[in-house]
Amino acid sequence: MIFMRVIAGKARRLPLKTIEGDATRPTTDRIKETLFNILQNDLYDIRFLDLFAGSGGIGIEALSRGADTAYFVDSNRAACDCIRKNLAFTHLEGQAEVLCCDALSALARLEGRPPFQMIFMDPPYGKGLEDRILEYIAVHRPSYVDGQTLFIIEMAIETAADRLEEYGYDILRIKEYKTNKHVFLSVNAPEKEQI
Repeated sequence: MIFMRVIAGKARRLPLKTIEGDATRPTTDRIKETLFNILQNDLYDIRFLDLFAGSGGIGIEALSRGADTAYFVDSNRAACDCIRKNLAFTHLEGQAEVLCCDALSALARLEGRPPFQMIFMDPPYGKGLEDRILEYIAVHRPSYVDGQTLFIIEMAIETAADRLEEYGYDILRIKEYKTNKHVFLSVNAPEKEQI
């Protein structure tokens, strides 16, 4: 089991559970801290969506640092149970909703909700799941995405990111680590006008 904790905010230093085995790949504290140092000024009072949430560490960090609400999506029942336990332990369950289903089903179920200011996804590497999510959003133009929504995708360092622009997104920034990276995207201008 990997040791994880909330790094900053109202749940600071509280330990988080992870699930046994390799069904999830928790983001290390060092990478999480770097990511949230980048996002810190934009977290207050936002709606946050954590796709492929695993133990929920990213969404919980967002809530701890000032996000208003967070939705957690994972298809693994053990991961969903772990997220609920972590939310209860950090006393953040009142600001959260857990959807225990695959990401595309969750995106369909979220239709009609107000926009998320941030959508984070950490899908299994090398399966093209981020492409499927971004294509779904580009085609369906759901209510929960607008021109202000920031997408953050965690992917393997060797995975090319420029192909994501084909779905109607602009790459704002890429932050590389030793074995993975975070790609920051926004819906590009033509899509923004249509949404």
